[in-house]
Amino acid sequence: MAEFGAPIDAMRAAFDFQEKIAALNASVSDEMRMPFRVGINTGSVIVRDESLYGDDVNIAARIQELAPYDGLAISETTWHHVKDKTAARFTDLGEQILKNIALPVRIFTATRGGEGAEVPRRQEASAAMPPSVAVLPFHNESGDRELDYVADGIAEDVIQGLSNTRWLPVIAKSSSFQFRSKSLGTRMIGSALGARYIVDGRLARANTYFVLKVMLTDAANGRLIWSREFKRRADEVALLHDEIGGMIVSMLEKEVERAEQARTFQVPWESLETWQLVRRGRWHMQRRSREDMALAFECFEQAQAKDPNSSAVLNEFAWWYFWRAWLRSGDSDDLDKVVEYSRKSLLMDSQDARPHAYLGVVAIMRGQPKMALAHLSEALEINPSFAFAHSAMGSAHLLLGQAVEAIPLFQAASRLSPFDIYAFHNLGELTAAYCLTSQWDEAIKTADRSLSLSPGYFYARFLKIGALARGGRLEEARRELSIFRTRHPDFTNARIEWIPFANASAKAALISNFELA
Repeated sequence: MAEFGAPIDAMRAAFDFQEKIAALNASVSDEMRMPFRVGINTGSVIVRDESLYGDDVNIAARIQELAPYDGLAISETTWHHVKDKTAARFTDLGEQILKNIALPVRIFTATRGGEGAEVPRRQEASAAMPPSVAVLPFHNESGDRELDYVADGIAEDVIQGLSNTRWLPVIAKSSSFQFRSKSLGTRMIGSALGARYIVDGRLARANTYFVLKVMLTDAANGRLIWSREFKRRADEVALLHDEIGGMIVSMLEKEVERAEQARTFQVPWESLETWQLVRRGRWHMQRRSREDMALAFECFEQAQAKDPNSSAVLNEFAWWYFWRAWLRSGDSDDLDKVVEYSRKSLLMDSQDARPHAYLGVVAIMRGQPKMALAHLSEALEINPSFAFAHSAMGSAHLLLGQAVEAIPLFQAASRLSPFDIYAFHNLGELTAAYCLTSQWDEAIKTADRSLSLSPGYFYARFLKIGALARGGRLEEARRELSIFRTRHPDFTNARIEWIPFANASAKAALISNFELA
């Protein structure tokens, strides 16, 4: 706390102070830096010994909370005193409600301009680096202060989960939780934290339910990208903390991925950096056409030329070859490539869940489900929100004849990634698990969900026909069989016999169901 005889003297001192602090911070490592904020107000104070008291002192203290790191915020009263006496640049934040202050206070941020040295400002994220995301503390609007821990706990889970998504930098909780008040707005908060995306949430009570609403906002333009509500009964509020964090993580990662894929099309091809080329390639991969597969490969090759040791690029090559191997019913050469790229990726980053998962699915396709479980367990240990690993682990249990154990894993994958581009496959696997446990109605409903996403997926329709027949709905089974034969005229039982079940009786049961129609 400092007192000055004139507001302009206070502002000049603050600029000099911040300039010296910024220079000191620039000379040390990130973990040793100590950024400061400054707030200035003009008014009457009570002086007692060496202490200052009064509302105007309190306003200055509250104003500094709204200043950016390494920055300065001033009240409207101060602004009127200094605006014509300095070349400083001001940004109007509007009227703000301050804690324990009766009336709103109009606040400005100030940066040094004109001929003087400019206060060093946070640098914009380099185009060569992926964008970062900041998770703000979730606001408890339920009226029950004892539930503050639930709101904070979910936000902490989201930070932890997103940090396991290796391509996406996450702002540390110690920084993002400084912004409990959202009065600055997402643009200012994003600028202060150096984050492109802001995650925010609200916990509220609605009759006998608690509702958690989560939002993802583009801090560059304030545009709401995604929002989702989660409901739990009042007596199940603890489940909001225990169950929902992982779901939010999986959904947010995909929404940021989608937004970044779209953003790459605003950048000329020759200007794309490594991480942007990866995002562009993933966009093509998700279109699942021969032409897009080729374009994706070209993106990954360009990215590798820029950064040969990038684990992100190595992972994309592993996925590209796995997808082609799957289309070719387990082409051995392609699976060898998956193993090669996955192992190289692990050498670059042993804490990335993806290469562990890719090694797991290679083991599945080679009829080694026990080995697959080891790789997939490692992937889920690193990233518990990895929907693909949940689904693959379900497939490994299914091949081992453990359909009961497989079902909750497929369900978890659907819950974690409800709009996944490959959800049709996960639902097809879940259909098989229901068939092998004689849950015919569930099998039919799940097969329909899979076919609604990918009408040409032969396995889901094959399983549905068998479930209809076993469920006593032979007429419907035969109508589906007619559609199946039209869509897949070259089908033979060899396509089912290829599936590497540990016990051949599982394949025989599925074929028997189908032939009953």
